[in-house]
Amino acid sequence: MRSLFGIIFSKVFDMESVVINATARAGKGKTASLQQRREGLVPCILYSRDENITFNANPAELKSLLYTQDFKVAEIHLNGSVHRCILKDVQAHPLTDKIIHLDFLKLVKGTTVKVQVPLKLTGAAAGVKSGGKMVQRMRTVLIKAASENIVPEVKLDVSALELGQTMRIKDIEQIKGVEILNPGSTPVVGVEVPRALKTDTPAAATAAAPTTATAPAAAKAPAAPAKGGKK
Repeated sequence: MRSLFGIIFSKVFDMESVVINATARAGKGKTASLQQRREGLVPCILYSRDENITFNANPAELKSLLYTQDFKVAEIHLNGSVHRCILKDVQAHPLTDKIIHLDFLKLVKGTTVKVQVPLKLTGAAAGVKSGGKMVQRMRTVLIKAASENIVPEVKLDVSALELGQTMRIKDIEQIKGVEILNPGSTPVVGVEVPRALKTDTPAAATAAAPTTATAPAAAKAPAAPAKGGKK
């Protein structure tokens, strides 16, 4: 039988998740954490509205959550309960880059969270078809949404992007229930004009000019006749 939690979080359940078979931590503090790391475990903490839970995780089960460009939900199995959450912070050893601690945030209906999700480009840019080079300047965006409205990615259609043009955060189509927190003027992707194309055709150089429209200069008024002059 499907639980009420599963019904509430149907959108979140549709996302790819990583199962973590956690074990309860025997002790707290730096000494206990060091001992658990010596045993090959990663100390973790799960933050939630009701309580904070400390546990240990197997590094092998964390790989698909940590080493990926995709946004995934963690499914922590602990003491017979299942906690769906998101990864909030990763602490690594400064010399070895070995993971030494993880912070998770439990997904609770109605609770607003901020997360980084991948920014994916769709469509074939017109400027690339004309010989330009597409340069993506942002690969993730920061979003704010209720836990039940989190999306695994944000998409931007670049089909209309011409030579020399740039698309910005404000060009991303709005998603219901999701707010993008990055400034709207932040450049996301552009099509650069290759040097060869700039020198070969004046039209390409014109296309490379900034795309922001500017008002035409006002016509210069005729000079007024000097007073007292001869007629």
